Amino acid sequence: MEIVRPNVLSIVLAGGEGKRLMPLTGDRAKPAVPFGGTYRLIDFVLSNLVNSDMRQIAVLTQYKSHSLDKHISLTWRMSTMLGNYVTPVPAQQRLGPRWYQGSADAIYQSMNLIRDEDPDYVVVFGADNIYRMDVEQMLNQHIESGLECTVAGIRVPRKDASAFGIIDASADYKINDFLEKPADPPGLADSPDESFASMGNYIFTRSALVEALEADAADATARHDMGGDIIPRFVAKGQAQVHDFTTNNVPGATEKDKNYWRDVGTIDAYHEAHMDLVSVVPNFSLYNQGWPIWTYQPQRPGAKFVLRGTAEDSIVSSGCIISGGDVDNSVLSPNVRVDKWAKVDHAVVMDNVRIGRHAQITNAILDKNVVVEDGCEVGINKEQDRARGFTVSAGGITVVGKGTRVTRD
Repeated sequence: MEIVRPNVLSIVLAGGEGKRLMPLTGDRAKPAVPFGGTYRLIDFVLSNLVNSDMRQIAVLTQYKSHSLDKHISLTWRMSTMLGNYVTPVPAQQRLGPRWYQGSADAIYQSMNLIRDEDPDYVVVFGADNIYRMDVEQMLNQHIESGLECTVAGIRVPRKDASAFGIIDASADYKINDFLEKPADPPGLADSPDESFASMGNYIFTRSALVEALEADAADATARHDMGGDIIPRFVAKGQAQVHDFTTNNVPGATEKDKNYWRDVGTIDAYHEAHMDLVSVVPNFSLYNQGWPIWTYQPQRPGAKFVLRGTAEDSIVSSGCIISGGDVDNSVLSPNVRVDKWAKVDHAVVMDNVRIGRHAQITNAILDKNVVVEDGCEVGINKEQDRARGFTVSAGGITVVGKGTRVTRD
């Protein structure tokens, strides 16, 4: 018996400003922010979709999208002969001279994509979380249920759940209510001390999604938001279910990083997610070849360590030279130089950074093309960092913006 695969269009929402990640989003879109040495945030969702054999993908962009568009164009090339594509779609103002008014409005203004592809199902995922997921397993659950909407949910401790959009679901995964940061989050039927937090990933039956978007566009009181408006519409008519992320099995996952998911929407979360990569047995492993994270790897020679330069519990990318310095618990992007007697600890260092002799970098993020002159400190004295104009997060992470030269006082 021939198995007919459903036609699926994937839409990645990549138009947010990412204000909480400033200054890293000062001149780039949030999904274009580098991560893990050689990746961009958007590479994780695109890898999940492509690994799940969902290869008709439209990426909706808006703010400061040049580097994101360039990255997609240069990196995400697939066989067009087989009908595969990843295409950036900027705000086109098809419905008038206005930007996207929300995530739902972004899809509504891009309805031509749905009409042209004519899919049976529409996958709508966010662009800036770190995780692995087999989207086909979620799609199969959606199809088998016969419902119109499926929302991916991750289990979080109930005591911490007030920080999330929460899914109140019954034992059969049917969603009873969709709550925005509730003061008293509902527990799960099989685990009263846990709640389902929405991951911002959805699958819809095409006709139902189009109908919901049209109704939302006609509602003058709506925020035109997927989580705030569209999902509650499906919940209200009993047509929404949750996909339990803990049941999603990805090849090559370890016991430690199975079902890992991190929202890197703040500087502290972004820094912590990097620290999750560098332990001996990482909380999230970039080395899973059963479900690889794809990206463009720069054509540079392997990392080099000279004059007793060291790196421990760290990721050191190609083109780096550690010349007599010490790197600990850090992630170095390509083409970083660490000179003699310099110390780099619990740091995220992006492309083409230069760290001079005797410099000390700790609990910090250095954006691209930063130069730290000999003997300078970053992250040691937070008041001094603020006085220099650097950003210091609530958790005490110092961020030095792109192209800054750190000089001695």
